[in-house]
Amino acid sequence: MKKFIIASLFLAGLASINAQKSIPLYKGKAPGTENWTQKEAQQFNGLFKTEVVFNVAQPSMLLFEADKAKANGTVILIAPGGGFQSLSINREGIDMAKKLAENGITTVVLKYRLLETKSNDPAKEMMENIKDRPAFDKRTAPIKVMAGEDIKTAISYIRTHAKELNINPEKLGVIGFSAGASVILESVLHSKDASTLPNFAASIYGGPSQEILDTEIPKSPLPLFICAASDDQLKLAPKSVLLYSKWLEAGQPTELHIYEKGGHGFGMGVQNSPVDKWSDVYLDWLRFHKFL
Repeated sequence: MKKFIIASLFLAGLASINAQKSIPLYKGKAPGTENWTQKEAQQFNGLFKTEVVFNVAQPSMLLFEADKAKANGTVILIAPGGGFQSLSINREGIDMAKKLAENGITTVVLKYRLLETKSNDPAKEMMENIKDRPAFDKRTAPIKVMAGEDIKTAISYIRTHAKELNINPEKLGVIGFSAGASVILESVLHSKDASTLPNFAASIYGGPSQEILDTEIPKSPLPLFICAASDDQLKLAPKSVLLYSKWLEAGQPTELHIYEKGGHGFGMGVQNSPVDKWSDVYLDWLRFHKFL
């Protein structure tokens, strides 16, 4: 009987962590893309070897509420990566959200607007598109702006609904993977008022543009955690170093972790190497800054 009760409590705990609610980011169609007709889809992608979401036209948020007995008031908004063509929704989104929720942090996974995928294979389509990098960058430029607006809108929503979400609006962080790292930096560097500026941030194997690297950092304290791998296939590790140097020169709190092996897109995957522990190091960093 005792074992049954313990098992029931364990399953109840899992149910509370896995219970997610999808929240539309805008009332009606997203401003600026009212004429978009693509339909959001999700599939397991063989090239990326993970679940991906693509053709996001109506941005939304997946909410993972921390157990009330563990909740510490911190909330973290996650922006998965995928080259602005798709979202690595599990490895760089939901799996991370569940780990944070287990540690008392309410988490929101953002589905931001993406380039339209005309085929049924966003990864293959993206790999074809980047063969002409200047043309691809030109196509993604307006999408980056839209995604930046999406994350700022999400931050504003979370702060406005802080009481019902059981979070502290002054303990709001953002974490972005790959393209998602550029999205979270939009909220950090291009917020026009404090209501859309996070309190801390994390860039995971991001590749910030020169425009982002040249943008002035906010004066208010904004700790930044940075993580990447030296053998990143997209050769983005040096960009993480530049971002670290930018924060350091501005006198802002920052921490950089570069793993020897891990490649690009390691996320919450398992490679049986030191990079697998990066999320534990991130939790230590959150604890050091009293967000955990």
